[in-house]
This record gives sequence, structure tokens and C-alpha cells, in this order.
Amino acid sequence: MSTDPQYSEFPGRGRFVLWTLLVALSALLARAVYLQYYDRAFLRDEGVARYQRVIQIPAHRGMVVDRNGEPLAISTPVDSVWANPREAMLARDALGVVAGLLQIKADELYRKLAERASREFVYLKRHVDPEVAKRVMALKAPGINLQREYRRYYPMGEVAAQVIGFTGIDDQGQEGLELAFEDWLSGESGAKRVIKDRLGRVVEDVERLRAPRPGKLLRLSLDRRIQYLAYRELKAAVHRHGARSGSIVVLDARRGEVLAMVNQPSFNPNNRAGLRPARSRNRAVTDVFEPGSTVKPFTVAAALKSGRVTPHTLIPTSPGWYMVRGHTIQDMHDYGTLSVAKVISKSSNVGASKIALGMPAEALWEVFARVGFGELTGSGFPGESPGVVTDFTHWSKVERATLSFGYGLSVTPLQLARAYAVLANDGLAPTVSFVVSDPPQKLRRVLPEHVVRQVREMMEAVVSDQGTAPAAAVAGYRVAGKTGTVYKSTAGGYAQHRYVSVFAGMAPAAQPELVVVVMINEPTRGGHYGGVVAAPVFSRVMSGALRLLDITPDALPAEVPTLQVHSAELEGAA
Repeated sequence: MSTDPQYSEFPGRGRFVLWTLLVALSALLARAVYLQYYDRAFLRDEGVARYQRVIQIPAHRGMVVDRNGEPLAISTPVDSVWANPREAMLARDALGVVAGLLQIKADELYRKLAERASREFVYLKRHVDPEVAKRVMALKAPGINLQREYRRYYPMGEVAAQVIGFTGIDDQGQEGLELAFEDWLSGESGAKRVIKDRLGRVVEDVERLRAPRPGKLLRLSLDRRIQYLAYRELKAAVHRHGARSGSIVVLDARRGEVLAMVNQPSFNPNNRAGLRPARSRNRAVTDVFEPGSTVKPFTVAAALKSGRVTPHTLIPTSPGWYMVRGHTIQDMHDYGTLSVAKVISKSSNVGASKIALGMPAEALWEVFARVGFGELTGSGFPGESPGVVTDFTHWSKVERATLSFGYGLSVTPLQLARAYAVLANDGLAPTVSFVVSDPPQKLRRVLPEHVVRQVREMMEAVVSDQGTAPAAAVAGYRVAGKTGTVYKSTAGGYAQHRYVSVFAGMAPAAQPELVVVVMINEPTRGGHYGGVVAAPVFSRVMSGALRLLDITPDALPAEVPTLQVHSAELEGAA
């Protein structure tokens, strides 16, 4: 028998330890069985919550192309840097380096993450350069990751900026046609389930839940060749004349499709830092002006339609002015007695007002309304203005007189182009469109064909040497058009030294296919008359567009007789 004091004091200690271990092991086994068979779903969900995520698969926005398939707006993949705040703030030194690469102040970045510590996703910087993204990820900073997104790029830059518009940081349309066709262009993001590691990096794709749906291709009616031509000529004219702004619209007269639309000043949609709203709006659609003498063809059309005059009716305009209810209607010169046709070619205000006062007010208003003044063109462009034409029942005699030569109503350049398309189409009105119409739209008649043909013939004289705009002529083509020189309206009336210079016309005049409207706002040097400022721009744009579209000339000079040489004479010469 042992005499060791330990054994004598605790004779059952060994059995106690053994039983304790057995009980603990049994408890662990029981717990394991419980977790594996009774609480399995809970553990699985907890594991999934920690490492499995559902993330979006970005879908790119639809491409915008011109009528010939040339790109006008495309989406390119880019990376954005984001962070899990709780993980990223654990490595402040690494976060400082990331801030430097992203050109963000480290203190501001840390404060931003601290304020959003309860979130799991916070953008640090959107749409970073590929090289910057690569250097950020090379740091392997905790909680810092990349998100694939898309950025819009506009190959034509400022040439088509106000028409195409632009998208925001989230690739959603904000201006122009990007906004108008948002539902068509925008894609639908997909979704997939992935497994991420503790640093938030995707280590495995589990399954695709929804495939991304990219946006649809948008084919516009614009022709980028004509768009650039119009942009170049407008920018040069605005600079040459020291003008405040300007717009040009080129319209397919028969289909109503916008082939070109430009404004000055413009902006670069690829770099919008410091962009002012005045530069981003599409002035050709949103800004109105009094069209001046460019409405005289419609005044004459109303008179012809009413049967009150013919092209040969004589209108006395001497001595170059006359009074209407205490207001003076004045011409630049004393033109004497003019035929109705000469009233247009000489642009006589006296003649136009006498024609308007010689017919019912409703007759003039009806023609203005039928060609689209005072209503939207139907183009669907965001922010389009309907212009202003008051109801004829409120016109005074003075208002009717001034309306006849374009004061007292307001239009946009696009509205004026649409109205001239009626004259180009023998009285049929097209609906304006920024997309290719296939098949071509049906036109509706708004004016009698014989009336429009007579007016168009009168308008050809405007571009002759005896008219107000010989500078609008295009070699090889007959041109019909009209000048406009308008005093700008102010709060107290009209400014005597501020003008809007306009020319609107069509070609080939025999069967017009193109309508061009040029508007130069407040030219300050080199003249201010429409025939001097706007007409030459019209000539260059129309000439280039006709040739680019390979439209057959209708005014070629007579063929030079071919010299007939007999073979015997050739042999003798040899």
C-alpha cells in the first residue's frame, strides 16, 4: 500500500479527470451532431452571407450612328474604384497611397469612409484611367476594389454636341437625343452570384442569375459629313462677323429628316469641366427669334390662296414708306410700283404689308398655322419651343401689317426649316425627324400646289443679281430662298443696332431636295444684312451638301459643241 500523501488525499482524482474529459467530449460530439443535422441551414446561410454575393453585370449603352453607320456616340468600358469602409480604414497607410493615386486628399477620403462605415460599398472615384486602376490594385490594399462600368465617348466632339447631347456619370441621358431616346439606348444590367474572399475580391463565379441586355443601336438621320461642313462654315461666320451666336439646320425636304444641325458657341461633350448651360442647349430647337422677311413668301402664299392677288398684281410702294395707324412702315428704298413677285425679290415691307391688309386676317393666320408656326415640329427633341403666333382675332391693323414681314411672331430655326420644306414639297408638310424614316412617312397637304409653285418661282429671283441675295447662289443649281434682317426686340421695343441675319432657302429649285436655314445672331462687323451675312454661309453649306449627296444639278451651262475631226485630218496631222 502506497504512502504517497497525494494518493492518500485524493484517491479518486484520476477517475474524476477521466470522467470530466468524457463528458466534455460527449458535449462536443452532441454539439457537432446538432450543428450538422439540426442547424445546418442556419450555418450555411451565415457562410453565404459572409462570402457569397450577388453583383451586377453592367450592360453597355446602345451605340448612336449617323445615317451611313458612322459612330456618333459609343460606350467604352472603364473601371471605378470602390471600398468597403470597415476593411479599408484598418490600413490607413495604404489608404493614403490610394488617395494619392486618385488625386484625393487623404483626410477627406478617410472622413468619407468613416461617415459611411455602416455600408459595404462606397465609390472612391468613378471612371479612372486604366493605368491608375492598375496601380491601385497593385497595392493590394484591404477593402479596395474595382467596379467595371461604361463611359460615353463622342467621336465628333463639339461638332454635334448640342444635338447628340450627353450622359451623366451613371451613363443615363441628360441632354439632347441621348435624353430623348433614353429608353431605347439604355441597357439592363444582369446579375450573378459570386464568392468573395475576406478582401472583397471575387474568387469564384457561382451562377448567372440574369443575363445583361445591352441598349439598342440608334440610327440617326444626321449625315456626319454635312454636319461637319455646316459646323465649319457656321463657326467661321460667327467669328468673321463677331456674332453672339448662330445656328444652321439642313433638312431633307421630302422626308423631313434632319441631315445637319449645328450651333455656335458649342462645347466638347468629352470634357465638360466648366460647361455653362448656354453652350449646351440646342439653340436651333429651343431659342426663338422674329424671322423678319423670311415669312414674306408665306404672306404672298396666303394672298394667292385667297384669290386677292396674282404674281403680276401691281402694288404701289412709293415713296418707300406709309403710315398705318400712326406707325411708319418703311422700305430701304423707294421701289415705286412693284408686282407681287418683285415684292419678294426686292423684299419690300411696304408691299408685303399692303398685301396682308388687302385680305382677311384669318387668311394670313391660317397659312402661318398650316406651315407650322406656333406649334412643335413633332421632332421630339427635349426642350423644343413651339414659338409664338397670336390668334388673329386679337390682331390690330398695325400687327397684321408687321406680321406680314416677320415682326410680331417668333420661330425656331427648325420651325422655319420645316415651313420652307412645305414650299419645297409643293405644299405637302413633312413631320420633322432625327431618325431615318423607313419607309418614308406620308405627307399631308397644307397648301395648294399651284400656289406654292408660283411662290417658289418668285423666290428664285431673290438669288439673282437683281435680288437681295445673289451671294446665296450655288453653281450648277437653281436656288429659291429669302433673306431676313431683323431688329432684335428689347423690353422697350427694338434695338436699333442689334440684328439677326437670316437666310432660308432650298435647292434644286425645280424639284427641291434640301432646305437650309442659316441664322446669325447679332453680327457686329462685316455687315448685318441677311444677304451679306447669312446668304454666303447658305451657299457654301448647300453647295457642299448637294455634292456630297450626289444630287443632280438643274442649272448646268449649255454644252460646248464638240469639235468634229475626221480621221483623215488626224492622219495628216500625224
